[in-house]
Amino acid sequence: MLFTAGLAALLLAPEVADSYLISILTLIFWFAYVGQAWNVMMGFAGQLSLGHALYVGLGGYGAAALYLHLGLGPWVGMLVVVPVCALVGMAIGWLGFRFGVRGVHFALLTIACAEFTRVAFDHITSLGGSGGLFLPVVGGRGDDLLMLRGSPQLYYYVMLVLALLALALCRIVTRTRLGYFWLALRENPDAAAALGIPLLRVKLLAVGLSAGMTAVGGVFYAFYYNNLFPDQVFAMGRSIEILLGPIVGGIGTVFGPILGAMILTPIGEGASLLLEALGITLPGTKQVIYGLMLVLIICFRPAGIWPWIAVKAGLVIPPGERGDAE
Repeated sequence: MLFTAGLAALLLAPEVADSYLISILTLIFWFAYVGQAWNVMMGFAGQLSLGHALYVGLGGYGAAALYLHLGLGPWVGMLVVVPVCALVGMAIGWLGFRFGVRGVHFALLTIACAEFTRVAFDHITSLGGSGGLFLPVVGGRGDDLLMLRGSPQLYYYVMLVLALLALALCRIVTRTRLGYFWLALRENPDAAAALGIPLLRVKLLAVGLSAGMTAVGGVFYAFYYNNLFPDQVFAMGRSIEILLGPIVGGIGTVFGPILGAMILTPIGEGASLLLEALGITLPGTKQVIYGLMLVLIICFRPAGIWPWIAVKAGLVIPPGERGDAE
C-alpha cells in the first residue's frame, strides 16, 4: 500500500514540481539505477568494483557516437553498447578471476581499466578528445521519446521507469537459482566451490549483468546532459558516487540503493544550494557531505539504513530472534 502511494506521488510529481525539483528527482533515479547495477556485482555476488564509471563512459560514448555519426537513436544504440559493455566487463572479470585475483586486488584492476580508458578517450579526436563530445539539443519533432530529446519531464519519466525496471529485475534474479549461487559465493566462496557451484561462470554472469545495466545509465547520462568529458565520465569520483548509495542504503538489499540515493542526493544538492545562497564558495562540498555520511553509516549502521528500517518495521526478523519466533 505504501509502495503504491509512493509510486502514485512520483507519477504526479511533474504536475506540481518546478524544473529544479524535477532535475533533482531525475538525478535520484539515476543514482538509484546505477547503484542497483553496482549492487548486482558487489551486493549480490560479493565482487568489489571501484571502476564502474568505465561502463557509464563506454555506454554514453558508444550511444552518442552512433547517434552523431549514424543517426541511430539511443534505444537502438543500447542494443549495441549494452552487450559490448557486458563483454568488456566479463573480459576484465575473466582476467582477474581466471588468475585468482580477488578482493582489493580485483578492485584495483577495475580502477586501472577505468583509468586506462579515460586516458585513451582523451586522445580519440573523433569523439572530441579531452575537449569533450557534445550532442545537439533538439526536440519537438514528434520523436522526442525515441531520440531522448525533449523536456525535463520526459527524462524524469524515462529514468523513473528504468529505476523501477532495475528494482524488479534484481528482485526477480535474487530469487532464482543464479541468485542463490551468488549468495553462496558472497558468503563463502570456498564452501560454494565445494558444493559444485561453477564460481568462474557465476562471477562472470554477475559482472556482465552489472556492466550491461550500468551502460544503460551511461546512455541516459549522455543524452540528458548532452555532453561527455573523459575526465568526468570515466573519473574514479564517478565510480565512488555510484557505490555510495548502496553502501548507505544497504549493500546486498534490493531497496538499499534506492534509499541511499534518496538520502544522499538531496542532502548533497541541498548543501550546495544553501552555501550558494549564503554566498559561500567551497569546492568539493558534495564530496565532503558524502564523506561525512559514509563515516556516520560505517560507525552507526554498517549494514546500511534499509536493513535497520526493515527490522523496525517488522519486515524481517532479526537473526537473534528467529528461534523465538519459530
